[in-house]
Amino acid sequence: MAIDQVDQKIVTTGEPTISGQETVQTDSRRTTRSGPGGAETSRRIVALVFGLIQIVIGARIVLLLLDAREANALVSAVLNISQVLVAPFEGILRTDSLHSAGSVLDVTAIVAFVGWTILELIVLWVIGIFGRRSAAATV
Repeated sequence: MAIDQVDQKIVTTGEPTISGQETVQTDSRRTTRSGPGGAETSRRIVALVFGLIQIVIGARIVLLLLDAREANALVSAVLNISQVLVAPFEGILRTDSLHSAGSVLDVTAIVAFVGWTILELIVLWVIGIFGRRSAAATV
């Protein structure tokens, strides 16, 4: 976050007064803060966290569709991490997955992807409500 500071000195000359004063000097200082505010920072963090969740679940869907070897350490790690994120959505539908020639369409993972996206939208909506400023504060 950057803070911009503007110092301004205005010197005006007027007609001499009875006391003999000819110059009137005015100093002003304006400090502005540029960068994201608290609500915007919160929104960015929430979007990052939910984006990572969606990437992991998306990777799970693709790996299972491509019949990736679960013995591979990377594939195993992605499937184990995503299992934690998909677990709350298991049992919502009668069929959790569809099998065809080794490939698996993980329907639960698709439901989880949609569920996490809806939850993200709700959280961002709540942050947006509390992050709005009044019209007088923005002037």
